[in-house]
Amino acid sequence: MMSSTTTRAALAAVLLSGTIVAGSAWAEAQTGSAPAGALAKVASFEHQVTGVTVTKDGRVFVNFPRWTEDSVVSVAEVKDGRITPFPDAEWNAWRNARKDEVSAGDHWICVQSVVASPDGNLWVLDPAAPAMAALVKNGPKLVEIDLKTNKPARIIAFDEAVAPQGSYLNDVRFSPDGKTAYITDSGASGALVVVDLASGKARRLLDGDPTTQPDKSVTVTYEGKPLRRPDGRGVEFAADGIALSPDGGTLYWQAIKGRTLYSLPTSALTGWLTSSLVPEALSDRSLSAKVETVGDNGPADGLIISRKDGRMYVTSPQDDSIKVRDLSAKGSALMILIQDKRLRWPDTFAEGPDGTLYVTTSRIQDSAFYKADAPAALPTDLWSIKPTSVAAGSTTSPSAR
Repeated sequence: MMSSTTTRAALAAVLLSGTIVAGSAWAEAQTGSAPAGALAKVASFEHQVTGVTVTKDGRVFVNFPRWTEDSVVSVAEVKDGRITPFPDAEWNAWRNARKDEVSAGDHWICVQSVVASPDGNLWVLDPAAPAMAALVKNGPKLVEIDLKTNKPARIIAFDEAVAPQGSYLNDVRFSPDGKTAYITDSGASGALVVVDLASGKARRLLDGDPTTQPDKSVTVTYEGKPLRRPDGRGVEFAADGIALSPDGGTLYWQAIKGRTLYSLPTSALTGWLTSSLVPEALSDRSLSAKVETVGDNGPADGLIISRKDGRMYVTSPQDDSIKVRDLSAKGSALMILIQDKRLRWPDTFAEGPDGTLYVTTSRIQDSAFYKADAPAALPTDLWSIKPTSVAAGSTTSPSAR
């Protein structure tokens, strides 16, 4: 940790910069010297992290949702071993306590995901639902930041037709041509959201469909016990993890409280972009009939398809592991890539320009949502791993774990 200081200015700087440790691991992860298959700690934070992304020129960004604490920093760049509020301190100035003073449309409210787009810019997804509760009016948005200037370039605001009360926009993927964004909603009524980036128009699809909902037959567990809140509620997250094939032709998603990985051709999701009327083919009933079941992942959070090898990587919170699926082999089994107790609720993936995978551990099972005596500010970590072939005998039946 940084040494203490007696001046208010220095204290403010500490609060804004956050804390990152593991200097040698950081250097190792950045230089690519970590051995293949080894888990390396990149950074440690004083707050609960979820999203991470790495740009094509190697810049690393993370975000801290306002779940159980009113985080000082919501979006940050990891630079020189520290976090710096991004794009600036003002965008990070919103607080629960200042809700009536700070405008919601141009400040981070409760950011869930940061994702670098194919053109190299940064997109920030803000569901604007602190504590995963009520949405802040005019807050839900998708913001593009031009990384040449480090300034916002576009703000796409979502109205109640796209982000109704009870929604929690979770993660986003971008088409290779940069024209379309695909978003999961893990809130009270799961759904997919498709955004035309040029016009800013968005449509909510498969709202309430079984493929986007929590699976009532699944109970998310940890250390062999059902994971429940103090009031008895279990994990209820709907459509959460999302991945897009490298050619942009197939979208994949699943619920955390679920076991099934689903897919749809993206062509089935974008017909409304060229029509003034919603075609029948885009009705939820018609779309639902086109959804394919890919396989059994068990309860999973983050998904990513590697640009390097085309495999899908899956975070598995129940057993502290990262798993991999060969999408080229229909019906192939999920395999364990790495299982490590330090992967405490592996959450979101990013892929570096050299194929290194980055993953956050958000420790959701340790948070005040599920442990009454947990601290509001929950320390979390960012890790890296260079994928290699899975170990022999590592086939897994996720639903049985």
